[in-house]
Amino acid sequence: MTEPILEIENLSISFFTRAGEIPAVMDFSCKVMPGEAMGLVGESGCGKSTVALGIMRDLGKNGHIVGGTIKFRGEDLTNMSEEKLRKIRGSAIAMVYQEPMASLNPAMKVGRQLMEVPIIHEGLDKAAAHARALEILGDVRLPDPARIMEAYPHQLSGGQQQRIVIAMALLSSPALLLMDEPTTALDVTVEAGIVDLVKNLGEKYGASMLFISHNLGLILATCNRITVMYSGEAVETGTIGAIFDDMRHPYTQGLFRSIPLPSADKTAHPLIAIPGQLPLPHERPPGCNFGPRCAHFEAGKCDQRKLAMHEPEGQVGHETRCVRTDEIDWNAPIAGDHTNEPIEPGGTVLRVKGLKKYYRVAANEIFGGTEARSVKANEEVSLEAREAETVAIVGESGCGKSTLARVLLGLETRTEGEVLLGDKEIGAVEIADRDTETVSSIQMVFQNPFDTLNPSHTVGAQIIRSLEKFGVGKSQEERRGRMLELLDLVKLPREFESRMPRQLSGGQKQRIGIARAFAGSPRVVVADEPVSALDVSVQAAVTELLVDVQRSSRTTMLFISHDLSIVRYLADRVVVMYLGHVVEQGTTDQVFAPPYHPYTEALLSAVPIADTSIVKKHIVLEGDIPSAMNPPSGCPFQTRCPRKSQVPGDKCESEMPPMRTVADGHILKCHLADADLDEMEPVISMAG
Repeated sequence: MTEPILEIENLSISFFTRAGEIPAVMDFSCKVMPGEAMGLVGESGCGKSTVALGIMRDLGKNGHIVGGTIKFRGEDLTNMSEEKLRKIRGSAIAMVYQEPMASLNPAMKVGRQLMEVPIIHEGLDKAAAHARALEILGDVRLPDPARIMEAYPHQLSGGQQQRIVIAMALLSSPALLLMDEPTTALDVTVEAGIVDLVKNLGEKYGASMLFISHNLGLILATCNRITVMYSGEAVETGTIGAIFDDMRHPYTQGLFRSIPLPSADKTAHPLIAIPGQLPLPHERPPGCNFGPRCAHFEAGKCDQRKLAMHEPEGQVGHETRCVRTDEIDWNAPIAGDHTNEPIEPGGTVLRVKGLKKYYRVAANEIFGGTEARSVKANEEVSLEAREAETVAIVGESGCGKSTLARVLLGLETRTEGEVLLGDKEIGAVEIADRDTETVSSIQMVFQNPFDTLNPSHTVGAQIIRSLEKFGVGKSQEERRGRMLELLDLVKLPREFESRMPRQLSGGQKQRIGIARAFAGSPRVVVADEPVSALDVSVQAAVTELLVDVQRSSRTTMLFISHDLSIVRYLADRVVVMYLGHVVEQGTTDQVFAPPYHPYTEALLSAVPIADTSIVKKHIVLEGDIPSAMNPPSGCPFQTRCPRKSQVPGDKCESEMPPMRTVADGHILKCHLADADLDEMEPVISMAG
């Protein structure tokens, strides 16, 4: 077939509110051919999800298509009757949303929800629908489909829930599958499995895909072509090769320079964030929407008229909205390119020795039972962190990273072991019993900046409140002066002092969180996924800010993350955790080069890398992390380990591996023989 499955031409979508019309998408065009996967990328608020909802004609009461056409198999969806749309939705066109629980009924068993699709759309009887649902659960690689059919959504993990939603979307063999950030809330290993699944199912069922994501590495792994959106418009479109290797719009280039690719280095090649912010819909500039943030902006040329998509010279099928694309030297160094002075670590500031944290779970006691069980959240965790050093703690959800952070901060107390801040034992002292100096010495930057600010107090008042708590300054005037210095430190204008949190973007809120964490001149800052909720360009700015603040204050940073790309860029040393255990520890160079712990090897393989010159080994872990309430015998990783067969006998199932040193400062908890470790090949390498 040469006709597109989906053809969008000059689409404009607006939302009508009391304040007037808000144009969300303008002059957007895109084609998806049969069997093709089209990636749609851009920052939050650029209109990606609105396009998908426009295709589904699900824009709510105040959203309307005000211009252009959306043709599906040649038929215009924009003026199709509701009755005809109902027949197409869920059968010919299906959508997978970002949050799986928003698509599942918590009060209905999974099997019944799956069976509804063929019963409603194809008129199958219950027996045939049940058989079809069992088959599709096997296709999405869920273990024991019969048991899953009888489960409720809350009894499944996030990765399993997302597979159910994908299965539901595929049940009616749709011609077009819309995927809206389907892996954002998932661990990197689960994400790798879902990506693998989506590619294979696309080939098996012949479905075309529109894959919406802000993760360019994910787009490279799943798509044939890509469209980049900015402020409601498509600004560049073409094949994966054309966009990744020969980008022709400054915004696309800015996105790539914000990503911690393997070539980035916090000292030699720091990330370059895109300056400024996405304009609000009613404040878009004349001409090029990206103009105010663009290093190549030329007054009188870029701001004179509404710009159209066009092919750059000699680029067939590759289109851009930049009027200066043929004049720009795309290989020239960009403004803002710089190097940083290396940070030389000092003496040890934090020591964790043999830390154990168990939670007693006694649910049966509520019903008169006496059984009490323990959740082993942390098992024998040992690590050290030096002054001005960044130590990354990595692993999947449920591995014990955040529990470790809670113990360090005094939100929990340790069960066994030692936590020493300097020479002071703090592991047994709750935060309410810690003195002011200890509280101010170890602070936290949280994952979600939206939940950490009081919506009814100004930014300045909230920073001053932290200064009061830490005993900084003798008067209100002194504290206000320090607050203004902190705003300078996190590169926010001083006039933000009087702003309310609702007036700030996500990146600005995270900067305020960083300012508060550094208010008491802490010795240690625990950063728990501090950039995972942010767009790539904002992520780059906040990451560079953390490096700059650490450099000037010589603070020790514990960086908790599941994203090994940012860890490789930021960390000096890496601690890999699995099911409460430290399974590998060493310098960043040691952990990212063979020999690896098999779990680290799988984590590295799962990281999406937005670079066509990189080749990765393909390792997809089967199954989920076992329960910390009922951990497996022997090695904690043995139930999922792809290298278990290399260890003779039942050693992995029966014996806990000892911690062994493979190089100076590089330790592994693994039964693999030295010869097997020596033969390990790099997971990530350059093509050719």
